Amino acid sequence: MDGGGAEDAAMTIKQISLFMENKPGRLAAACKVLRDGGINIVTLSLADTMEFGIVRMVVDDWEAARKALEEAHFAVNVHDVVAAAVRDEPGGMAEILDVIEAAGVNIEYMYAFTARHGEEAVLVFRFDDNAKAQEALAAAGREIISPTELLARKR
Repeated sequence: MDGGGAEDAAMTIKQISLFMENKPGRLAAACKVLRDGGINIVTLSLADTMEFGIVRMVVDDWEAARKALEEAHFAVNVHDVVAAAVRDEPGGMAEILDVIEAAGVNIEYMYAFTARHGEEAVLVFRFDDNAKAQEALAAAGREIISPTELLARKR
């Protein structure tokens, strides 16, 4: 998991990542494990190759999700990610990327969140340095969305 202090941890969100074979039924099997555990998927991203896929998801109870998926023999990792509000208009994405580039932070991957933040869109980022990215975004007046606030949107 990413390093960082208590302040960094308070504003990051735990993301579950599953590494699985790219074959029919594997994604459905993981979703059924979560369903049976009463765990809601808040947002997800799926990336694949010919043989394997990586499912990245934010769920309403990451600890229960990790336990249930591991018990079902899925390869599970937990990573800290950052959710940031982005202007939902032309140039909104470029504005965020300019801030991150100026801070010298690398984006390892990102994906959109399914709910809005008022008039803004929400993006989920995995940075190589969450604390530095959050500091740069805050200095640029961009809102970092807390785990509590993000998860409350889907309830």
